[in-house]
Amino acid sequence: LVVSMDVAVGQQVREGEVVCVLEAMKMQNILRAERDAVVKTVNAKPGDPVAADQVLVEFQ
Repeated sequence: LVVSMDVAVGQQVREGEVVCVLEAMKMQNILRAERDAVVKTVNAKPGDPVAADQVLVEFQ
């Protein structure tokens, strides 16, 4: 489950910046940017369920 989506299309993110927060089995998992990039697409919003290998955010 997507708890929060902390980026938007066109936003510049830095390595280590929080991209989104997911909840699984009542534990929250923070996903962070692996490198500096610009957000190309956001494919999920808060409240959306998440499947294994689902692409949540794409970077350019």
